[in-house]
Amino acid sequence: MVLLGCMAPLMAQQPQETVVFKAGVADVRVEVQVSENGKLITTLKQEDFIVNDENVAQSIVYFAREQEPLTLLLLLDISGSMRKHIEQMSETARDALKFLSPGDRVGIMTFGVTTNMHLDFSDNHADAARRLGTAVADQEKVGYGTAINPAVIDASRVLVTDANTGRRSILIVTDNLGLNYQANDQLAIGYLLKAEATLNAIVVGRGIRPGERKEGENPDFTPADVFKLAEATGGEAVKAERAASSFAEMITRIRERYTLAYKAPEGRKPGSFRRISVSLTPVAQKLHPQALLRTRYGYYVKE
Repeated sequence: MVLLGCMAPLMAQQPQETVVFKAGVADVRVEVQVSENGKLITTLKQEDFIVNDENVAQSIVYFAREQEPLTLLLLLDISGSMRKHIEQMSETARDALKFLSPGDRVGIMTFGVTTNMHLDFSDNHADAARRLGTAVADQEKVGYGTAINPAVIDASRVLVTDANTGRRSILIVTDNLGLNYQANDQLAIGYLLKAEATLNAIVVGRGIRPGERKEGENPDFTPADVFKLAEATGGEAVKAERAASSFAEMITRIRERYTLAYKAPEGRKPGSFRRISVSLTPVAQKLHPQALLRTRYGYYVKE
């Protein structure tokens, strides 16, 4: 498989042993994935990171890796060209979901022209694996088409409504072929950032990253671009021949991320957008000169 997507600046019942986020409710939490030549770096410490909010360095008050409970929404494109890929994924789902921790919760949403919540969030991973195998039966409910951005927006809304503590992630499986009507990328990114959700993608079939919109093209119709959505939220987009072959690895990469938090700066205006950046200290950079950090590029101050 090929990992795609360098980051681009954009305006953007639990077991007792599960570690829960301890920082204050007003603190800003940031998820970070660090890799080098495609391989995850999992040995970094709090002192290896630098966090900036509107170009002002922040003191990290909370640090963890992989310990935070995860709420994962599998967002499945079940259009005709995708049926075989979803069926193949269902055959490996039990093994793939074994990489989740006991306190993690999984939900399944299917989409075509519209969306359907196929499985509500649950920590019963074996049941989620079984239900994935019946997802393609939702075709009549969601219609025949591929409206990706509206589906991402619906998925973000579900995550906000769920309001569970811990990390939030969407794994979309699609061929990235389709047009979005009056739902451009920036709108979808806004919903993702407000949900504090990371979007990751497995792109199969003929799906490619579209080029920039050409002059004269109708702005109400925009091509699907899950690569862009992944970059804006600190996720990854993976191009794969078979979704099943990348499923387990993507679950692992979603699970193994760092969580950093800092105290929210004073004087923030509710509803405003603030840019954030995360980098490695000079010492850590020397040890990992080719390190690539994936994180969201900003957040909206809560009302």
